[in-house]
Amino acid sequence: MLELQAITAGYEPGRPVVRDVSLTLAPGEAVGLLGPSGCGKSTLARVAALLHRPTSGRVVIDGEPARGWRHTAPREQRTAFGVVFQQPRLSADPRLSLRDLIAEPLRATGRRTEAAARTEELAGAVGLTGELLGRRPHEVSDGQLQRACLARALALRPRWLVCDEMTAMLDASTTAALVQVVETYRREEGAGLLAVGHDKVLLERWCSRTIHWPALS
Repeated sequence: MLELQAITAGYEPGRPVVRDVSLTLAPGEAVGLLGPSGCGKSTLARVAALLHRPTSGRVVIDGEPARGWRHTAPREQRTAFGVVFQQPRLSADPRLSLRDLIAEPLRATGRRTEAAARTEELAGAVGLTGELLGRRPHEVSDGQLQRACLARALALRPRWLVCDEMTAMLDASTTAALVQVVETYRREEGAGLLAVGHDKVLLERWCSRTIHWPALS
């Protein structure tokens, strides 16, 4: 179980953008978090994935409270999450080829021996050809780069996926393809999914439970 308990968070002292919010997500469950731009849902998603320290409240992962944030989190907690952001160009190192981008988490955690095979497996799953894998971010479309970012998020077989406006910049066909990849992974691995967005139709079709942001406040 992933539990967010009475989370208050923000970026400036005394000015929270999330105030006293609680949320639970079970293994294998797909939960949508629906709300307008600027309401704080992305901040909550970052707290859930241990990427932003809350002002108060706590995150509990599989019964154990979070013991750190970002790189100070223990590896076993940090790698339990796979995250895909809205803007792939802001989350991808422009110096890396797509192949190296996907393999980055494996190499960073000392799993170099399995990096090549796992990268090829994931590239096939997200629809990237070998030719595309040799390109750098500026040489591919937003949709192709987001496919690589999703593959990177799945590289370490996370137990929890956080998709923060993952499809907001994509066309309908790419959106459908990436949602299908996430759903296949979720079903096969029993991973929990928190999908953040403002597209009501998409979230209600994608997720078994959709929470409207006012209901959390």
